[in-house]
Amino acid sequence: MNKLYPLKFNPIILEKIWGGKKLHTLLNKEISSDQAGESWEISGVKENISVVSEGFLCGNNLQELIEIYMGDLVGDKVFEKYGYEFPLLIKFIDASDKLSIQVHPDDLLAAERHGTFGKTEMWYVIQADDGAEITVGFNRKVTREEYLDHLNGKTLEKILNTEKTAEGDVFFLPSGRLHAIGAGILLAEIQQTSDVTYRVYDYDRQDKTGKLRELHTDMALDAIDFNHYDNYKTSYQKKSDEQIDLVNCAYFHTGLYEISKAFELDYFSKDSFVIFICVDGKIRFEYQDGKFDLTKGETILVPAVIKNLFLTPFVKSRLLEVYIP
Repeated sequence: MNKLYPLKFNPIILEKIWGGKKLHTLLNKEISSDQAGESWEISGVKENISVVSEGFLCGNNLQELIEIYMGDLVGDKVFEKYGYEFPLLIKFIDASDKLSIQVHPDDLLAAERHGTFGKTEMWYVIQADDGAEITVGFNRKVTREEYLDHLNGKTLEKILNTEKTAEGDVFFLPSGRLHAIGAGILLAEIQQTSDVTYRVYDYDRQDKTGKLRELHTDMALDAIDFNHYDNYKTSYQKKSDEQIDLVNCAYFHTGLYEISKAFELDYFSKDSFVIFICVDGKIRFEYQDGKFDLTKGETILVPAVIKNLFLTPFVKSRLLEVYIP
């Protein structure tokens, strides 16, 4: 069997009512649409499974690769836990208009209702227009009854927390937290493998046929966390050429590297695949059997059997690193 190598996949582009042009203009995706909302970079979601774009495995999908390589690809413990299901979904999202206010169920509720995982996720803001905002959580503790009064009275936004946002901001969104991406924001999203979303409010927007978009207000009620939290934005210390911890949760670990010089990474203690998302610049990666380049807007999956990488930036670059803890 030929040796596993770092894998790039064909992006899966989804048009959205709120999508725009930044996936093309800022992340170099080959798209002509003016409403490209999402680029699914690595996906094991059944209807949208990622397909390898280069090397001898070109044309194979992620599901097939896990069936063949198992723990060598994803890590033995990851394979033990998730089997043939890839545990993460990696996306870029371009919101030229605001998204609906929505919430995701936790593992228990999602398994009971949909036979899937729940959805805990995080956002890393790549670019934001002046004044752009993200809605996340409540601005005070509310009761179920208060929430329903505001929802039915179309004043939901009065009790929601909004945050001005800029490049480099990080938001962690555990299942149950109401949220919405505002207009003018391009971000990377790292989430559990799940496409279950409950839309609770959509500003009475109509689709192309003039229909109001479907809401899931009743289903959302059991999923919502009505508590108020002090900090909805994740704070972190910027450092050069070493890992910056962004998010540690049961489902994924995400770090950030701001790279200005060559350095080495070793994963001998990790029993997991590693995903790199280039959010700025261009970097050369070298490993025992070869090398590859990653430029802004590209994502790569490094198999668990590759334990050592040497990174050289062409220019000052930023890289998100994701693995299963």
